[in-house]
Amino acid sequence: MITTIGIDIGTSAVKSVLFRTVDGKPEWLGKRVDRLRKRDPMKLATEAFQNLLTDAGLQQNEIDYVATTGDGENVEFRTGHFYSMTTHARGAVFLEPDARAVIDIGALHGRAISTDERGKVLSYKMTSQCASGSGQFLENIARYLGVSQDEVGSLSKAADDPETVSSICAVLAETDVINMVSRGISTQNILKGIHLSMAGRLVKLLKSIKAKESTVFVSGGLAQDEGLLAAIREQAVEQKLSVKVSSNSDSIYAGAIGAAIWGAFRYGKLGNLKQLAKAA
Repeated sequence: MITTIGIDIGTSAVKSVLFRTVDGKPEWLGKRVDRLRKRDPMKLATEAFQNLLTDAGLQQNEIDYVATTGDGENVEFRTGHFYSMTTHARGAVFLEPDARAVIDIGALHGRAISTDERGKVLSYKMTSQCASGSGQFLENIARYLGVSQDEVGSLSKAADDPETVSSICAVLAETDVINMVSRGISTQNILKGIHLSMAGRLVKLLKSIKAKESTVFVSGGLAQDEGLLAAIREQAVEQKLSVKVSSNSDSIYAGAIGAAIWGAFRYGKLGNLKQLAKAA
């Protein structure tokens, strides 16, 4: 039995999970999301770690491996750190076993990852940090339009004549939106246009990693945005990409889950090496 904690530090939140692996099978014991809101991410990671232990009735010495990902390489109590591409792929396959591709939409960029049935990364492509295809860009637009993030998806799905955003650069795209508002374009049609623009770029990434006739799992903070998911499905059809787009309520934890599972794998490997060394 191996008990691990995975911590994924992103730009806007710290995601933490507690896992127990028995005979190679991971079991989910706890989870939490802590929004940064200008707080120190390292302190927040420490608090999340302690709260996970308290909720599960465990002591720190009962944790075999603390695995970090994202911006968590400076967490002092970590055992090891894993690159976020590998953790999101593994977490996606845990949440959706049929997934062979992942769209991860973070605060600063979007990326497409090709994976095998074990969650091993085969290839990937990502948008530039400037691109208007990130969570931060959509959050800025929602704030300008005076709507909450929770409203964005339903408003987008209510659009009847979406206005396309052509600019690739986020700064220019925000200028486009300001012009749309001045022209009297409805909030619904602006948001749907933005979703279609973002989705179009994400689907192009999927095509570049040759994701076809497979299940695509959407992870990251925008994975619950039904308007964006609908736009990705629309763009996949328009760009003639035959895929099933999937997401669920735990999509935001994909990176932390992958870290916890890879941490258990590494711990097990190290244990086997120690046993071999003793035997020799």
